[in-house]
Amino acid sequence: MPRQSRQRTSHDIHPASSSVSPHHSIQRSNKPLSTYPNHVVSLQEFDRGTLMQLIQKAIELKNNPEKTDNALHRKGLLMLFQKTSTRTSLSFQSGMHQLGGYAVTMDWDASNFSLSPIQYEARYVSRNCDAIVARLKNHADLLELAQYANVPVINGCCDKYHPCQALADLMTIYEKSGTFEGITLTYVGIHNNVANSLVAGCVTLGIKLLLVTPMVNKPSWDEALMQSALASGYVEQLDNLQNAVARSQYVYTDTWIDMEFYHDEHYQEEKNERISRLMPFQLNKQNLQGSTPYIMHDMPVHQGFEIEAALVESAQSIIYEQAENRMHAQKALLLYLLKREEYFV
Repeated sequence: MPRQSRQRTSHDIHPASSSVSPHHSIQRSNKPLSTYPNHVVSLQEFDRGTLMQLIQKAIELKNNPEKTDNALHRKGLLMLFQKTSTRTSLSFQSGMHQLGGYAVTMDWDASNFSLSPIQYEARYVSRNCDAIVARLKNHADLLELAQYANVPVINGCCDKYHPCQALADLMTIYEKSGTFEGITLTYVGIHNNVANSLVAGCVTLGIKLLLVTPMVNKPSWDEALMQSALASGYVEQLDNLQNAVARSQYVYTDTWIDMEFYHDEHYQEEKNERISRLMPFQLNKQNLQGSTPYIMHDMPVHQGFEIEAALVESAQSIIYEQAENRMHAQKALLLYLLKREEYFV
């Protein structure tokens, strides 16, 4: 089993150089294999060269899936879920099967993870699988799982980061534009886990990211990440959505309410406040003001709240392509973690 490597902290963000290559050829990283991360927690684990390799490999896998039919033969993925999931669950399970491996789904609350200290369960499940993707409520639990697991742990979404989503988002942008050079992305809504991983990825790849986020999901806030990102010059915070849209080729929004709280009656006051404050920042035709950027949303969509229904199905929407790319990006990630020497070196 692969040994656990030192995990980078939220301070370890890798700003891109000023020159961003537009070419699709795989860019090789010069780092020795021993320095590669074992776990994927935030997307800050990767430097620019490695992140580009992952994106380009994902596009290659999408275009030629048959080349890796048995790449992960007899490899097992444990999918550990504490929250609801559609895209993360289906894309990892489908991707693992396409690579010749298998996936086992485990519900956190129906397992002894809900009863026993994480360290003991992590050490046990590591003996029955080759990798773990975990969707947990608390970032601290995700870190503890990664600390004690003896196989790679992938963050399938926690309250602080959503690296798998951001990787697919970046793949989608590269697939559409063929380059990251000169690209500007607006993210509008609440500053949350998705925003954090987008910040990390955009700074690393040299993408201009405009954040129009009048509210912050407090558990998601990463002060060190944001200070580093703002200092890089690749990230700006704006108050005016229409001005940001006018500068952008891509505009991205996300749900205003965390999935685990959406139907929670005790969260109703907070939900109402968020809707009231964020409604002026809804992604709609009026706020686009005649601009025609690509429209992105990581789903699930709550039409009439963060985005109007007409834009979801509009000609400029790439929401379904973005969602489809979750599987391809995660297949690349699985190959990177489990068959790196064969497919990335």
